[in-house]
Amino acid sequence: MKQGKDLTRVFEVRVASPRGFCAGVDRAIEIVNRALTQFGAPVFVRHEVVHNKHVVQDLRERGAIFVEEVREIPEGALCIFSAHGVSQQVRRDAEARGLRVFDATCPLVTKVHLEVSKAAKDGFDTVLIGHEGHPEVEGTLGQIASDGQGQKYLIETVEDVETLEVRDPEKLSFVTQTTLSVDDTQQVIASLQQRFPNIQGPKKNDICYATQNRQDAVKALAKACDLVLVVGSQNSSNSNRLRELAERLGSQAHLIDHHSQIDVDWLDGKRAVGVTSGASAPEQLVQEVLGYLTQLGGQFVETAATTIEEVEFSLPKALR
Repeated sequence: MKQGKDLTRVFEVRVASPRGFCAGVDRAIEIVNRALTQFGAPVFVRHEVVHNKHVVQDLRERGAIFVEEVREIPEGALCIFSAHGVSQQVRRDAEARGLRVFDATCPLVTKVHLEVSKAAKDGFDTVLIGHEGHPEVEGTLGQIASDGQGQKYLIETVEDVETLEVRDPEKLSFVTQTTLSVDDTQQVIASLQQRFPNIQGPKKNDICYATQNRQDAVKALAKACDLVLVVGSQNSSNSNRLRELAERLGSQAHLIDHHSQIDVDWLDGKRAVGVTSGASAPEQLVQEVLGYLTQLGGQFVETAATTIEEVEFSLPKALR
């Protein structure tokens, strides 16, 4: 990658709003920080509490220990579940080890879990629209017991719908991973409803408000910019969706963790550069990107917010 200052470049810099931390991420990070303050290190966290390597590293330096399985946690220790949610089996495993658990699962993910559990109890099988291997998907599918009471099917694309074989088309429901692209999800849902006319879905879209708002903001940004930089980690689903959405709308787009990853060649011939960040990316990283772009000749242009976010989620009582 190339870095440096090139004063011959002059381009606009626009910033998306809203961007960055959502209420669920704020809550999850605060749970870990308060647990460390009240109970001291170490505090064990199952999976990265949010998908951002800078956030994880900061918490690790404070004394958080990140593990992938609860069996890695000493019996009786303090454990925090990540914002992505966990399966019922993980909860049982934590209980069996006598762990003191604080649940940082985003309340909007919990909403999906409850929808899946209710569908299974009502005798419905569930189709989950999501990315295989993502921790939120694993947690959501893990709400359904393995005793045959409810079958579960994971799909991602319209093509998956066409080849989907289900046990009973008349007793079928669907939910979605919260961090997917709204546009892509709508297409898959429409295909499901066409193939299975009696399929039932949630009363409200499962795509979280922050994902929707950040996608709306990047749509406006991409229309005004020929390059969009998304600040976020490679394993962040919502950050990847922002990059893909900007590309789909005709902008060159890159996902970066840090301003040092900017290649100055990306700026050649660019009239306007847009900057946004995923729901788990700290604002400090955005400001560092803006500072670097200014050094390279960028001139900041005020960008109006597409919406104002006022959502807050409460902390567990023991940490308030």
